[in-house]
Amino acid sequence: MAAFSSAYLLLQLVLLFGLVHFSSAARTISETSDQTQQPILFQYHNGPLLTGKISINLIWYGKFKPSQRAIVSDFITSLSSSSPSTTQPSVATWWKSIEKYYHLSNSKKTSSLSLSLDTQILDENYSLGKSLSVETHIKQLAGKGGQRNAINVVLTSSDVLIDGFCSSKCGTHGSSESSFLRGKSSKFAYIWVGNSETQCPGQCAWPFHQPIYGPQTTPLVAPNNDVGLDGMIINLASLLAGTVTNPFGNGFYQGPKEAPLEAASACPGVYAKGAYPGYAGDLLVDTTTGASYNANGLNGKKYLLPALFDPSTSTCSTLV
Repeated sequence: MAAFSSAYLLLQLVLLFGLVHFSSAARTISETSDQTQQPILFQYHNGPLLTGKISINLIWYGKFKPSQRAIVSDFITSLSSSSPSTTQPSVATWWKSIEKYYHLSNSKKTSSLSLSLDTQILDENYSLGKSLSVETHIKQLAGKGGQRNAINVVLTSSDVLIDGFCSSKCGTHGSSESSFLRGKSSKFAYIWVGNSETQCPGQCAWPFHQPIYGPQTTPLVAPNNDVGLDGMIINLASLLAGTVTNPFGNGFYQGPKEAPLEAASACPGVYAKGAYPGYAGDLLVDTTTGASYNANGLNGKKYLLPALFDPSTSTCSTLV
Protein backbone atom coordinates (compact mmCIF):
# COMPACT_ATOMS: atom_id res chain seq x y z
CA MET A 1 0.00 0.00 0.00
CA ALA A 2 1.05 3.60 -0.47
CA ALA A 3 3.00 5.28 2.28
CA PHE A 4 2.52 8.89 3.26
CA SER A 5 5.83 10.38 4.31
CA SER A 6 6.13 13.19 6.81
CA ALA A 7 8.63 15.96 6.32
CA TYR A 8 6.84 17.87 9.05
CA LEU A 9 9.91 19.52 10.54
CA LEU A 10 11.44 20.10 7.12
CA LEU A 11 8.35 22.11 6.32
CA GLN A 12 8.92 24.24 9.38
CA LEU A 13 12.44 25.16 8.49
CA VAL A 14 11.86 26.31 4.95
CA LEU A 15 8.50 27.99 5.48
CA LEU A 16 8.76 31.45 3.89
CA PHE A 17 12.56 31.19 3.73
CA GLY A 18 12.61 31.58 -0.03
CA LEU A 19 13.17 27.87 -0.57
CA VAL A 20 10.72 25.09 -1.32
CA HIS A 21 8.44 23.17 0.99
CA PHE A 22 8.54 19.44 1.55
CA SER A 23 5.07 18.15 2.31
CA SER A 24 3.98 15.10 4.22
CA ALA A 25 4.91 12.93 1.24
CA ALA A 26 8.12 14.72 0.36
CA ARG A 27 6.23 16.85 -2.14
CA THR A 28 7.99 20.06 -3.11
CA ILE A 29 5.87 23.18 -3.25
CA SER A 30 7.06 26.43 -4.71
CA GLU A 31 6.96 29.49 -2.48
CA THR A 32 5.48 31.56 -5.28
CA SER A 33 2.03 30.95 -6.68
CA ASP A 34 -0.36 32.44 -9.16
CA GLN A 35 -2.67 34.83 -7.30
CA THR A 36 -5.57 33.71 -9.48
CA GLN A 37 -5.09 30.06 -8.53
CA GLN A 38 -7.80 28.68 -6.27
CA PRO A 39 -6.55 27.40 -2.90
CA ILE A 40 -6.64 23.68 -2.25
CA LEU A 41 -8.91 23.16 0.72
CA PHE A 42 -8.39 20.84 3.66
CA GLN A 43 -11.28 18.41 3.32
CA TYR A 44 -12.70 14.98 4.04
CA HIS A 45 -12.49 12.46 1.20
CA ASN A 46 -15.14 10.04 2.53
CA GLY A 47 -12.79 7.25 3.52
CA PRO A 48 -12.54 5.41 6.86
CA LEU A 49 -10.80 6.76 9.94
CA LEU A 50 -9.27 4.47 12.52
CA THR A 51 -11.88 3.64 15.18
CA GLY A 52 -12.34 1.43 18.19
CA LYS A 53 -9.61 0.12 20.45
CA ILE A 54 -6.26 0.44 18.70
CA SER A 55 -3.04 -1.01 20.09
CA ILE A 56 0.23 0.79 19.46
CA ASN A 57 3.21 -1.53 19.10
CA LEU A 58 6.72 -0.10 19.22
CA ILE A 59 9.51 -1.73 17.18
CA TRP A 60 12.86 -0.34 18.31
CA TYR A 61 15.49 -0.82 15.62
CA GLY A 62 19.05 -0.16 16.75
CA LYS A 63 20.48 1.10 20.01
CA PHE A 64 18.21 3.04 22.36
CA LYS A 65 18.78 3.65 26.06
CA PRO A 66 16.00 2.61 28.45
CA SER A 67 15.51 6.28 29.31
CA GLN A 68 14.97 7.06 25.62
CA ARG A 69 12.42 4.29 25.24
CA ALA A 70 10.62 5.65 28.31
CA ILE A 71 10.25 9.08 26.66
CA VAL A 72 8.28 7.50 23.82
CA SER A 73 6.34 4.91 25.81
CA ASP A 74 5.24 7.52 28.37
CA PHE A 75 4.09 9.75 25.51
CA ILE A 76 1.96 6.96 24.03
CA THR A 77 0.47 6.13 27.43
CA SER A 78 -0.22 9.83 28.02
CA LEU A 79 -2.49 9.96 24.97
CA SER A 80 -5.17 7.90 26.66
CA SER A 81 -7.93 9.91 28.29
CA SER A 82 -8.37 7.09 30.79
CA SER A 83 -5.13 8.08 32.49
CA PRO A 84 -4.56 11.76 31.73
CA SER A 85 -1.85 13.83 33.30
CA THR A 86 -3.15 15.78 36.27
CA THR A 87 -1.27 18.87 35.08
CA GLN A 88 -2.64 20.97 32.23
CA PRO A 89 -2.10 21.48 29.40
CA SER A 90 -1.73 17.75 28.86
CA VAL A 91 -0.92 15.30 26.10
CA ALA A 92 -4.39 13.81 26.57
CA THR A 93 -6.00 17.22 26.00
CA TRP A 94 -3.96 17.67 22.81
CA TRP A 95 -5.10 14.28 21.53
CA LYS A 96 -8.74 14.86 22.46
CA SER A 97 -8.95 17.59 19.81
CA ILE A 98 -8.72 14.80 17.20
CA GLU A 99 -12.33 13.98 18.09
CA LYS A 100 -13.47 16.88 15.89
CA TYR A 101 -12.45 14.89 12.83
CA TYR A 102 -14.67 12.02 13.84
CA HIS A 103 -17.64 14.31 14.42
CA LEU A 104 -17.25 15.67 10.88
CA SER A 105 -16.76 12.32 9.16
CA ASN A 106 -19.59 10.47 7.44
CA SER A 107 -18.82 7.15 9.09
CA LYS A 108 -21.87 5.20 10.23
CA LYS A 109 -19.69 3.07 12.48
CA THR A 110 -18.60 3.97 15.98
CA SER A 111 -16.68 7.21 16.03
CA SER A 112 -14.79 6.49 19.24
CA LEU A 113 -11.06 5.89 19.26
CA SER A 114 -8.99 4.52 22.12
CA LEU A 115 -5.22 4.10 21.89
CA SER A 116 -3.15 1.96 24.21
CA LEU A 117 0.48 0.91 24.39
CA ASP A 118 0.89 -2.80 23.72
CA THR A 119 4.00 -4.73 22.66
CA GLN A 120 7.53 -3.36 22.49
CA ILE A 121 10.00 -5.25 20.29
CA LEU A 122 13.75 -4.64 20.50
CA ASP A 123 16.02 -5.25 17.50
CA GLU A 124 19.34 -4.04 18.87
CA ASN A 125 21.44 -6.18 16.53
CA TYR A 126 20.34 -4.46 13.31
CA SER A 127 18.86 -7.62 11.80
CA LEU A 128 18.35 -5.92 8.42
CA GLY A 129 21.56 -3.88 8.46
CA LYS A 130 22.06 -0.15 8.88
CA SER A 131 20.92 1.04 5.46
CA LEU A 132 17.21 0.54 4.96
CA SER A 133 14.43 1.45 2.55
CA VAL A 134 10.93 2.39 3.60
CA GLU A 135 9.10 0.28 1.04
CA THR A 136 11.03 -2.90 1.81
CA HIS A 137 12.66 -2.88 5.23
CA ILE A 138 10.43 -0.53 7.22
CA LYS A 139 7.31 -2.42 6.11
CA GLN A 140 9.03 -5.69 7.01
CA LEU A 141 9.86 -4.39 10.48
CA ALA A 142 6.35 -2.99 10.92
CA GLY A 143 4.99 -6.46 10.16
CA LYS A 144 6.57 -7.76 13.38
CA GLY A 145 3.88 -6.00 15.41
CA GLY A 146 0.27 -7.02 15.78
CA GLN A 147 -1.69 -6.73 12.56
CA ARG A 148 -5.23 -6.43 13.83
CA ASN A 149 -6.56 -3.15 15.25
CA ALA A 150 -3.01 -1.88 15.54
CA ILE A 151 -0.60 0.89 14.64
CA ASN A 152 2.93 -0.48 14.42
CA VAL A 153 5.57 2.18 15.04
CA VAL A 154 9.12 1.57 13.82
CA LEU A 155 11.73 3.78 15.49
CA THR A 156 15.26 3.73 14.05
CA SER A 157 18.35 4.80 15.96
CA SER A 158 20.63 7.65 14.97
CA ASP A 159 23.13 5.38 13.19
CA VAL A 160 20.58 3.86 10.81
CA LEU A 161 20.31 5.31 7.30
CA ILE A 162 16.88 5.37 5.65
CA ASP A 163 16.28 6.30 2.02
CA GLY A 164 15.04 9.88 1.87
CA PHE A 165 15.67 10.55 5.57
CA CYS A 166 16.80 14.15 6.11
CA SER A 167 16.76 14.97 2.40
CA SER A 168 12.98 14.85 2.06
CA LYS A 169 11.36 13.39 5.16
CA CYS A 170 11.65 12.85 8.89
CA GLY A 171 9.17 9.98 9.05
CA THR A 172 6.44 8.09 7.26
CA HIS A 173 3.03 6.61 7.83
CA GLY A 174 1.15 4.22 5.63
CA SER A 175 -0.71 0.93 5.54
CA SER A 176 0.14 -2.61 4.57
CA GLU A 177 -1.68 -5.87 3.99
CA SER A 178 -1.79 -8.06 7.07
CA SER A 179 -1.46 -11.83 7.19
CA PHE A 180 -4.62 -13.82 6.67
CA LEU A 181 -6.72 -13.79 9.83
CA ARG A 182 -9.66 -16.19 9.91
CA GLY A 183 -9.41 -16.59 6.17
CA LYS A 184 -9.45 -12.85 5.48
CA SER A 185 -6.72 -10.32 4.84
CA SER A 186 -6.90 -6.78 6.11
CA LYS A 187 -4.81 -3.65 6.33
CA PHE A 188 -2.82 -2.44 9.29
CA ALA A 189 -1.34 1.00 9.81
CA TYR A 190 2.33 1.67 10.41
CA ILE A 191 4.57 4.61 11.22
CA TRP A 192 8.30 5.09 10.90
CA VAL A 193 10.28 7.83 12.66
CA GLY A 194 14.06 8.19 12.66
CA ASN A 195 16.39 9.67 15.25
CA SER A 196 18.00 12.65 13.54
CA GLU A 197 20.42 13.54 16.34
CA THR A 198 23.63 12.85 14.40
CA GLN A 199 22.32 13.05 10.84
CA CYS A 200 20.12 16.13 10.53
CA PRO A 201 18.92 17.67 13.82
CA GLY A 202 18.63 21.05 12.13
CA GLN A 203 16.06 19.57 9.78
CA CYS A 204 14.17 17.01 11.87
CA ALA A 205 14.66 18.20 15.46
CA TRP A 206 13.96 21.93 15.14
CA PRO A 207 13.37 23.98 17.33
CA PHE A 208 15.80 22.07 19.57
CA HIS A 209 18.64 22.61 17.10
CA GLN A 210 19.55 25.51 14.86
CA PRO A 211 18.00 25.12 11.40
CA ILE A 212 20.21 24.69 8.36
CA TYR A 213 18.31 27.46 6.61
CA GLY A 214 16.50 30.57 7.71
CA PRO A 215 16.83 32.67 10.86
CA GLN A 216 19.57 31.31 13.11
CA THR A 217 17.81 31.79 16.42
CA THR A 218 19.04 30.16 19.62
CA PRO A 219 17.77 26.57 19.86
CA LEU A 220 15.24 25.79 22.56
CA VAL A 221 16.12 23.46 25.40
CA ALA A 222 14.56 20.03 24.80
CA PRO A 223 12.04 19.09 27.53
CA ASN A 224 13.53 15.60 28.03
CA ASN A 225 17.11 16.79 27.53
CA ASP A 226 17.45 14.68 24.40
CA VAL A 227 17.40 16.58 21.10
CA GLY A 228 17.04 13.43 19.02
CA LEU A 229 14.22 11.84 21.03
CA ASP A 230 12.34 15.08 21.62
CA GLY A 231 12.50 15.65 17.88
CA MET A 232 11.17 12.13 17.32
CA ILE A 233 8.22 12.91 19.60
CA ILE A 234 7.26 15.89 17.44
CA ASN A 235 7.30 13.75 14.30
CA LEU A 236 5.61 10.80 15.96
CA ALA A 237 2.82 13.04 17.25
CA SER A 238 2.32 14.52 13.79
CA LEU A 239 2.26 11.09 12.17
CA LEU A 240 -0.13 9.63 14.73
CA ALA A 241 -2.58 12.43 14.03
CA GLY A 242 -2.23 11.80 10.29
CA THR A 243 -2.52 8.04 10.69
CA VAL A 244 -5.84 8.01 12.54
CA THR A 245 -7.48 10.71 10.40
CA ASN A 246 -6.08 9.58 7.04
CA PRO A 247 -5.01 5.94 7.46
CA PHE A 248 -5.59 4.72 3.92
CA GLY A 249 -5.22 7.86 1.82
CA ASN A 250 -8.89 8.82 1.61
CA GLY A 251 -9.56 10.51 4.94
CA PHE A 252 -8.88 14.11 5.94
CA TYR A 253 -6.12 15.96 4.08
CA GLN A 254 -5.25 18.89 1.86
CA GLY A 255 -3.63 18.69 -1.55
CA PRO A 256 -2.99 15.65 -3.75
CA LYS A 257 -3.52 12.16 -2.34
CA GLU A 258 0.08 11.19 -3.06
CA ALA A 259 1.43 14.11 -1.03
CA PRO A 260 -1.18 15.08 1.55
CA LEU A 261 -0.99 17.77 4.18
CA GLU A 262 -2.69 16.20 7.17
CA ALA A 263 -3.96 17.06 10.65
CA ALA A 264 -0.58 18.25 11.95
CA SER A 265 1.51 18.75 8.82
CA ALA A 266 -1.04 21.34 7.63
CA CYS A 267 0.27 23.55 10.47
CA PRO A 268 4.06 23.51 9.93
CA GLY A 269 6.23 25.18 12.54
CA VAL A 270 3.33 26.12 14.83
CA TYR A 271 3.53 25.04 18.48
CA ALA A 272 1.94 27.91 20.35
CA LYS A 273 0.21 31.23 19.86
CA GLY A 274 2.37 33.88 18.28
CA ALA A 275 4.30 31.45 16.09
CA TYR A 276 5.85 32.67 12.86
CA PRO A 277 8.56 31.27 10.53
CA GLY A 278 11.62 30.60 12.64
CA TYR A 279 9.74 31.08 15.93
CA ALA A 280 7.84 28.19 17.50
CA GLY A 281 5.47 30.41 19.48
CA ASP A 282 5.04 31.56 23.06
CA LEU A 283 5.76 28.27 24.77
CA LEU A 284 5.81 27.28 28.43
CA VAL A 285 9.25 27.21 30.01
CA ASP A 286 10.29 24.92 32.85
CA THR A 287 11.67 27.19 35.58
CA THR A 288 14.18 24.56 36.70
CA THR A 289 15.59 23.25 33.43
CA GLY A 290 14.79 26.13 31.08
CA ALA A 291 13.20 23.63 28.67
CA SER A 292 10.40 24.72 26.35
CA TYR A 293 7.24 22.63 26.12
CA ASN A 294 3.49 22.82 25.64
CA ALA A 295 2.15 19.55 27.07
CA ASN A 296 2.48 17.58 30.29
CA GLY A 297 2.61 13.79 30.22
CA LEU A 298 2.66 10.96 32.69
CA ASN A 299 5.54 10.33 35.09
CA GLY A 300 6.47 13.99 35.10
CA LYS A 301 7.34 14.05 31.40
CA LYS A 302 6.97 17.22 29.34
CA TYR A 303 6.64 17.33 25.57
CA LEU A 304 6.54 19.72 22.64
CA LEU A 305 3.63 18.80 20.36
CA PRO A 306 2.60 20.31 17.02
CA ALA A 307 -0.50 22.38 16.45
CA LEU A 308 -3.41 20.49 14.93
CA PHE A 309 -5.56 21.76 12.11
CA ASP A 310 -9.11 22.38 13.32
CA PRO A 311 -11.39 21.26 10.45
CA SER A 312 -14.38 23.06 11.96
CA THR A 313 -12.71 26.49 11.94
CA SER A 314 -9.99 25.95 9.30
CA THR A 315 -7.36 27.25 11.73
CA CYS A 316 -4.35 25.78 13.51
CA SER A 317 -5.21 24.99 17.11
CA THR A 318 -2.56 25.07 19.85
CA LEU A 319 -2.54 24.02 23.49
CA VAL A 320 -0.94 27.28 24.67
